[in-house]
Amino acid sequence: MSDTNPGIPDGAAPGGRGAREWLIYRGAGEPHDGIRALPKPPPWRDFDGQPLVAPGPATDSASTRRLGAFRHLAEMHRPSADELEIINAALYLRRPLLVTGDPGTGKSTLAHSVAYELGLGRVLHWPIVSRTALGDGLYHYDAIARLQDTQIAASSRAAGGPAAAFPAAPGGIGSYLRLGPLGTALLPTAVPRVLLIDELDKSDIDLPNDLLNVLEEGEFAIPELERLAEREPEVEVLTDDGAKVTVRDGRIRCNAFPFVVLTSNGERDFPAPLLRRCIHLALGKPDHERLATVVRAHLGDELARVGEDLIARFLDRSRTEQLATDQLLNAIYLTHHAEPPTRDRLADTLIQRLDPPR
Repeated sequence: MSDTNPGIPDGAAPGGRGAREWLIYRGAGEPHDGIRALPKPPPWRDFDGQPLVAPGPATDSASTRRLGAFRHLAEMHRPSADELEIINAALYLRRPLLVTGDPGTGKSTLAHSVAYELGLGRVLHWPIVSRTALGDGLYHYDAIARLQDTQIAASSRAAGGPAAAFPAAPGGIGSYLRLGPLGTALLPTAVPRVLLIDELDKSDIDLPNDLLNVLEEGEFAIPELERLAEREPEVEVLTDDGAKVTVRDGRIRCNAFPFVVLTSNGERDFPAPLLRRCIHLALGKPDHERLATVVRAHLGDELARVGEDLIARFLDRSRTEQLATDQLLNAIYLTHHAEPPTRDRLADTLIQRLDPPR
């Protein structure tokens, strides 16, 4: 059995098929329609949200920044065989993927890589800070703006202003309600959206527990709309993508459970109930080949070649120091414009250890 994910046999494939045959996400960096081959979910993860809404927009510039402008020259995220099995286990089982590792090891990039390869559209990004609450990810209702608009409309009518300029109910409640990244990911779609819950270990102590029910049930209620359900069963609201969707009876339930990637730098432990609901992927430090591929994807072949010495120095230092891959990218990009000895000094300035000296 896998050490990190009991219940997943080492090298096993669902249905007894070959290792490559069952993989939906292959980590090759080439878009394909393999998501159509994803089998039906297990009965305990089968959701039935209806009616289906339109798929999200195509991948945007955020994915380009993460994956690299020269991604056609290199495989973007090059997972090992073990990593591929764990990622695909999360896809098959419709379970969140908890990705842990040091800063700069490609945890967030993984979500963009899966979305790009499987054609799942724009990645919904929910960055976590110490003040983040569950409601921030689900939706935001601006009651104050609605009240102000209603008061302005009432004042205008009392003063004899044009009724058309200030209607009695400015836009309705849906004009003041916007779904967050998590709320948008749970809309009923035919194929899963990709949701990146970034740096969950930065949250306060309650958020991991607060996520349990939503991630388990694949649905949530919007009380402000539930109260109006008898009078107004359908309300049009904005999504995190900026599109409009119709919410019925004040509840949202997914159809295809989203591919949820939760990242952590390991700054805290998570409660057992959350770990039980996730598939865990621990990313190790990248080797020379993977670092060279990352540099090639972001900066092209020429800079990858002239930066070989910096890659080697980075790897040597990373054995005893905590470093991040974006430091290496910054150094190779900037030192390309400088000559020795300025080049070496700039590289040392940009690649500084992130952990305290021992």
